[in-house]
Amino acid sequence: MAARFRVAGIIGTVLACLLAGSAAAAPAAISLSPTVGPPTTTVAVKGTGFGASEVVTLAFDSRQVGTASTDSLGAFSQKVKIPRTALPGLHAIHATGQTSGLSAQAPFSVRTDWTRFRFDQNHTGVQPFENILKVSNVPMLQLDWQAQLGKLVDYSSPAVVNGVVYIGSSDGRLWAYPANGCGQDICTVPLWTSTDLAQIIDSPTVAGGRVYVGSQTSFDSNDGKLDVFDANGCGRPVCSPLWQGDAGPESILQSSPAVTGGRVYVGSYDGKLYVFNADGCGAKLCQPLWTGATGGHIESSPTVSGTTAFIGSNDGKLYAFPAAGCGMDACQPFWSGVTGEPIFDSSPAVSKGIVYIGSAHHLSAFAAAGCDSPTCQPLWQGSHQSDFVNGSPAVFKGRVYIGLEFSVGVFSASGCGHPNCDPLWLDFGTGTQADILSSPTVANGVVYAGKMNGDVLAWRAASCGQFVCNQIWSFPTKDPIVTSSPTIVNGILYIGGSNNLAPESTAGRLYVFALP
Repeated sequence: MAARFRVAGIIGTVLACLLAGSAAAAPAAISLSPTVGPPTTTVAVKGTGFGASEVVTLAFDSRQVGTASTDSLGAFSQKVKIPRTALPGLHAIHATGQTSGLSAQAPFSVRTDWTRFRFDQNHTGVQPFENILKVSNVPMLQLDWQAQLGKLVDYSSPAVVNGVVYIGSSDGRLWAYPANGCGQDICTVPLWTSTDLAQIIDSPTVAGGRVYVGSQTSFDSNDGKLDVFDANGCGRPVCSPLWQGDAGPESILQSSPAVTGGRVYVGSYDGKLYVFNADGCGAKLCQPLWTGATGGHIESSPTVSGTTAFIGSNDGKLYAFPAAGCGMDACQPFWSGVTGEPIFDSSPAVSKGIVYIGSAHHLSAFAAAGCDSPTCQPLWQGSHQSDFVNGSPAVFKGRVYIGLEFSVGVFSASGCGHPNCDPLWLDFGTGTQADILSSPTVANGVVYAGKMNGDVLAWRAASCGQFVCNQIWSFPTKDPIVTSSPTIVNGILYIGGSNNLAPESTAGRLYVFALP
């Protein structure tokens, strides 16, 4: 019996040694979550196979970004932040044990996606991760390539997600092209395009692997539809919507869908805000979860911030609806704000508790929390003489940028201490004068916008020291209609337009600019 126990003990010892040897032989390894993201992304790093109870240094390429301590099994879990200066492209996160000398690495791709109109959920029009294009090199921007679309691009602004750029054309097509082009000056074969949806003049939104865009139903019907596609297409050149949302008897115009909290919000020209389940309803045509009525047509894009969905109406009011609905088919707003004149295509921008929106001749600022009354007055309004106010505001470093006829007007975000405020300065485009209907985009200290003389322009976001500041860069497209708003990601500028020298059916263009 004793011999039997001795044999069992010997076998157990051998097995333990073998297992220990096997564990010691296991290579050090790390995993990352996520593996793709913009600069400043927080990444969870998990490691195994390092020395027991040792310090592990973590580096992004050659730059140390943190340390971790392993447990008794040589494992660790730590979070690190991707450096603000990290350039787009493939990088590596390295882990090195300071006692064992064991090391491992895993790839991380630095990439900024532009998923929706005005970049972020609050529609501030600011892209905070850009670190290639800046004031000093923007004057060197040049046309890198173009994509051929259908008819002209009117108001639709590009979304760039996961290496694909999406944009709509006014003949009712949604287009998907490789974000890096096709290796030629002009690309004519998209990854995929949608079926004919009669008219698209809003901007696509990409969320949860789907693309959401508004349209009318057909050339014979103005009925509005929310169209939802698989972001990867359908394996064929032309794709039908996965499902559509029924958005009333009049078209969805410039109102671009907002997707958040499992819901899709979009405005329709019939004066209603429509809210759908972002996953659809299991059928090809879905009815809204609820609607919110305004007193006029809606061209404004909804902005969902916190528990509130903001949208402007042609009746001259900003409406604040409960984002989660009210438990009924039709919901009343929390409050409405009076601008005194129609709000056309301007989308509300929310920043630091203030909602900014443009109306016919004014920029208005309201408290996002509302006031003590169902009807609120602006905290202040900005204007310049009798100039028309165009497009949606951008809010950056205490300033608000918005189109003022031939210029981009720059206002103090905190107002001026009076009910009516003048602009701090005007960003002016030299050359042929025309309206700036394109909503300005701000990225890394530069303001970009399109102009209705065919130009795409850029200015310093900071003042030039005078009331009128000229552009630091411009490019003339081959069509005067540039209502699309610029998209700036990964050192590249994307904007929609047209080429009036091409046949009408193929005049639409996606213009793409990059440094040499």
